[in-house]
Amino acid sequence: MDLFSGKTSYKGWLYSCRGHVGAPACGMNAAVRSFVRNCIYRGDTVLGVHDGMQGLTEGHIEEIKWSDVTGWISQGGAFLGTNRIVPTPETLPLIAEQIRKRNIQALLIIGGYEAFQTVLTLAENREKFKALCIPIMCIPATISNNVPGTDFSLGCDTALNEITEICDRIRQSAQGTKRRVFIVETMGGYCGYLATLAGLAGGADAAYIYEEPATIDDLVQDVKHMASKMATGGISRGLILRNEKANENYNTDFISNLYSEEGKQYFTTRVNVLGHMQQGGSPTPFDRNMGTKMAAKAVEWFIDKLTNEKNFSTPHSAVMLGIVRRQYRFTPIQELKLYTDFKHRIPCQQWWLNIRPLLRILAKHESTWTADEGMTVGVDENIEAIV
Repeated sequence: MDLFSGKTSYKGWLYSCRGHVGAPACGMNAAVRSFVRNCIYRGDTVLGVHDGMQGLTEGHIEEIKWSDVTGWISQGGAFLGTNRIVPTPETLPLIAEQIRKRNIQALLIIGGYEAFQTVLTLAENREKFKALCIPIMCIPATISNNVPGTDFSLGCDTALNEITEICDRIRQSAQGTKRRVFIVETMGGYCGYLATLAGLAGGADAAYIYEEPATIDDLVQDVKHMASKMATGGISRGLILRNEKANENYNTDFISNLYSEEGKQYFTTRVNVLGHMQQGGSPTPFDRNMGTKMAAKAVEWFIDKLTNEKNFSTPHSAVMLGIVRRQYRFTPIQELKLYTDFKHRIPCQQWWLNIRPLLRILAKHESTWTADEGMTVGVDENIEAIV
């Protein structure tokens, strides 16, 4: 987490605090670099708060200068440190005290679902703690892409590239061998974005996710379909992707055993659990540019709020900065409660579900697909086109 403060060319002093809450994701460092340098360019002083909300609570703060973020744009992970700790009734008074003591006037948090929860908690406790009546923004950053209010999160493109490349290597490793099916488990919690998009990009035969529950009949049908392609279609390698929480009972070992037993006359089966390899690597150009531009937009939003508004207890002063249908959208965080499945930590509507039939069509399954621009949430007047 990092914090910036200092004298500016606008009214008086501008203080802002930004940080990471959740798991590391590629693009976080690029966003920090952009935010820090945009602030310093305007004459502000930037302080860094390490280890997320816990660091803010305990006062782990230090100044960040222009040269301190040199080279960050190409680095994965989170140099400032991050964790999944969110504010609690016990820590909220300490957080409010740090904000009051340091005269912080704006707060930016970069992170995943926990960051969304953090901003929501802070916004809903403004009546109890007046120090929280400041502009607050969340920039989504998680490989799972499970944050409401945005179509894409920082890090999900890099993770998708990593999974696709690994799957390509896995299939290549079986070249020249007898017929073989690979079962690959991806991360993502209850969100099947990575499994679906990696399956589409990698030519998978199936991708099992929580959002579309698969019955035992579906699994058996997929095994028979795979065996048929192996026997008559001239195919020697198969790829099955499974999201880590697709089904509590039909886990990766179960699917592997099912394919091994029912298809033993036609192919062998191998399992690969990718784990935290998906979080590593260098950020893709998409994530680097997205983080850079969103952080710059955040600075502009803070300046506009601090110079043109006085009441920061309204829902429109605590927002999610997302990308929805190729546009920047500032959505009040409290409005997003209506579009969130809190039990499973996913948005109620996800655009990529519309393209899942295409994955089955390309794998020779019977299915239909209709192009759909997808669903959106938020308020139209808070949209800015991406340039």
